Amino acid sequence: MHAVQLEQKLKALAEPAYQAFSAKLLPPAAAAKLLGVRLPVLRKIARELARSEWRTFLRECPDDYMEETMLQGMVIGCAQAQPEEILVWVQQFVPKIDNWSVCDSFCAGLKIARKAPETVWQFLQPYLADEREYYARFGLVMLLDYFAVEDYSASALQQIDRMPCTAYYAQMAAAWAVSVFYVHCPQTTMMYLHHSRLDNFTYNKALQKITESYCVSAEEKQIIRSMKRR
Repeated sequence: MHAVQLEQKLKALAEPAYQAFSAKLLPPAAAAKLLGVRLPVLRKIARELARSEWRTFLRECPDDYMEETMLQGMVIGCAQAQPEEILVWVQQFVPKIDNWSVCDSFCAGLKIARKAPETVWQFLQPYLADEREYYARFGLVMLLDYFAVEDYSASALQQIDRMPCTAYYAQMAAAWAVSVFYVHCPQTTMMYLHHSRLDNFTYNKALQKITESYCVSAEEKQIIRSMKRR
């Protein structure tokens, strides 16, 4: 699909009310580039694009609108290729991430992490150690999406503890990740919380997110609340 055709299609699918609602949740620069196309619609388009000349699309697609950038990330997730090639495209895409929505929708589609977990785990290490906000958030959201399992839980939580990035959206992703690990690996995560070196903001936010989970019992939530740092 030609870039002009894609832009016309996206504009036709945009919903002004959805754009106005979503824009309030985004940083101003990202909100200014938002058309207002819903994620399920974008994922459908991405699947169609991934069945055609997807490499050409990724090379030529502009980033004038947030939805165009999102589509690139979704196509990478849908594309049929060897893990090594997909990860090259991932590496090229990560610098384009400039807000939480692009980051999280991109991570959600990267099912390659389920097919080649150890390869992806190794690939993520530099991002988890990166001080840039969205490089770190990318690594953290990948952890909570695909590695909240016992085989990886202890190592993943150690990585979160060592995270050097102190930017807001990285801290929020770290807190979110800890809460997801608690739901899936409660014993390992509880041990981690007792010795965590997270800053107070991130640590307390993680506890808050655990208590907001429907998967955590009332008794557990009471214990978690008692662990808040003052």
